[in-house]
Amino acid sequence: MTRLIFFAVIGIALCKAITGRWPWDFLKGPSTRSQAIFRARKLLAVRKDAGRDEILEAHRRLITMVHPDRGGTNEQVHEANAARDLLLDELPDHN
Repeated sequence: MTRLIFFAVIGIALCKAITGRWPWDFLKGPSTRSQAIFRARKLLAVRKDAGRDEILEAHRRLITMVHPDRGGTNEQVHEANAARDLLLDELPDHN
């Protein structure tokens, strides 16, 4: 029994050292932030490696479609703005 506990602890430590995550973190699935980023990319229809200009252009196109003057709602505009802000915050040169 002691050997089993010893090897379990070693296995857990190796998993953390190699992957940077605890073994039980793999059971949780993707984080809420990564899900929000995925939804933002889908809403703006941009690739994972989209740059600042591409994100801003996609946002501009979406806003022209969902603006309240064009039949959209304020909620859609706020959602588009939040998606743009989230993706711009994720850019590596933003920091």
